[in-house]
Amino acid sequence: MTTHFEEVLRNFWLSITHNYTKLLVVIAKLLLLCLAALMCWWMFKKILSRLTPVLNRFSFFEKNPKVIDLMKRAGGYIILVTLGVISLNVLKLPFLEKFFYAGLILGLAGLVVQTVKLLVRYLEENVASKTETKFDDIVIDLVDKFSAAVIYTLAVVMALDFLGVNVMPFIAGAGVASLAIGFAAKDTLSNLIAGVLLLIDRPFEVGDRIEVWSAPKNASTWGDVLDIGLRATKIRTTDNIIIIIPNNEIMTRDIINYTTISEEIRVRIPIGVAYESDIDRAKKVILDIIGEMDWTSSHRPPRVVVRNLGDFFVELQARVWIKDARRRMDTIDYVVDRVKEAFERNGIEIPYPKREIYMHTTEDSTTN
Repeated sequence: MTTHFEEVLRNFWLSITHNYTKLLVVIAKLLLLCLAALMCWWMFKKILSRLTPVLNRFSFFEKNPKVIDLMKRAGGYIILVTLGVISLNVLKLPFLEKFFYAGLILGLAGLVVQTVKLLVRYLEENVASKTETKFDDIVIDLVDKFSAAVIYTLAVVMALDFLGVNVMPFIAGAGVASLAIGFAAKDTLSNLIAGVLLLIDRPFEVGDRIEVWSAPKNASTWGDVLDIGLRATKIRTTDNIIIIIPNNEIMTRDIINYTTISEEIRVRIPIGVAYESDIDRAKKVILDIIGEMDWTSSHRPPRVVVRNLGDFFVELQARVWIKDARRRMDTIDYVVDRVKEAFERNGIEIPYPKREIYMHTTEDSTTN
């Protein structure tokens, strides 16, 4: 009996010792793998730091410094993936493989998104900017705005598939939910569709100066486009007020763009003079005032024409081409401010409404 009991104890101890030894071996292997991975990472950074000055001699790397950062991140990702694969073979735990490869897909999606972003920037600067058509600009903008969402969505679906999750019910449910959400958020979807149409149609670009019909009362009614989003467009008025207009509203309005063709625009300034005034002299005075401005166009001379014969004045109109559309109000202010003083010096009358009242009295011929 005693001998049998001792045999059992010895076998139990040998089993514990064997498992403990195996555990120590596994831990030692993992530590060595981590140390090797750290050494590879250190060597990779050293090599890349030595190569960076050489790579920067090429115009591509000089103009796109983020490419080297992406290479650094990709190298670290490869080392991490190699460490994970070898560690899984050492541990021999099949259930961990599913989670590892699912995380691997999600991490790879981040690298793909960054790569697509860099590629889009390169195409935008070196291809789209050199072509006459705007189709490639539209495609690049759409890829830039939607690529990340599409890539991450595909990555999540693939990761769930690796984990053994049946994604088809989720996709079907998402389809039904999207219909319900579509009816509930039709205005938002309408703005998104209008945003895509704005990117395609391009009635204005970022930086263009346009009229703002929804400006607050007694505020500036035009401004510069800051951003064209998928839901709304941001415009900064000359009062430094940011106005956010839904894209759906923009698509239903007449858009007045001052700078889409050229920075030069023509400003029309109405000026009234009395019928008794010398019209030719008034025109000359106005043209002299316009000639004092240094922002007028040199190849498009100003004109002053008779626009209309009013009830009590002759309406002249000064037509001035200016180099910068953003100085439209400065032009109007400059001319109008100096016309009155110049007219007074030259004996030209600026009329104002006059009414003559004639009173007729009738004598009472009734005799008492």
